[in-house]
Amino acid sequence: RAQIEADGATRAAEARKLAHMLRALNELPKPLIARVQGQAFGGGLGLISVSDIAVGVLGARFGLTETRLGLIPATIGPYVAARIGAAAARRVFFSARLFDADEAARLGFLSLVVAPADLDAAIEAEVAPFLACAPGAVAEAKALLRRFAPPIDAAMIETSIAALVARWESPEAAEGVGAFFARRPPDWAPKA
Repeated sequence: RAQIEADGATRAAEARKLAHMLRALNELPKPLIARVQGQAFGGGLGLISVSDIAVGVLGARFGLTETRLGLIPATIGPYVAARIGAAAARRVFFSARLFDADEAARLGFLSLVVAPADLDAAIEAEVAPFLACAPGAVAEAKALLRRFAPPIDAAMIETSIAALVARWESPEAAEGVGAFFARRPPDWAPKA
């Protein structure tokens, strides 16, 4: 709700905080394993995207739902694209379609899907191999792998922030966010 009343500079500052958090997690020298046991929409998929391994439970639901509100998944966009690639991202990045854990795995968000009762054991099984590795070698291998991929640098982050701020200032965002809080369909939604 605070974002509705915010000006562009405030929105940019808030997006920048999220962007820098995601970048720090993406560049963390230690393995980052996501334990996904519920819904992951928007920023939740951004967190999954910066994880090295993501284990999710059957029954979890996922979606990049920003466009339903007239917004865009800008700040998380570079990480989503890096995680699943442009071809897979085209399927979910701008449709706001919800999908299940199996599809999240096929898209590349999840590394493994397990029954809820098996989640703790699955996480332990993912952690154990790293404990047998030299921490410095793991950190350097992780950094090297990032260098093989397209860079997510300061310019890309600023581009994502500018795109988000511009979208927040659009009439569609005002209508979509307003409709969400009024618990009504936005004016572009199909009429029943």
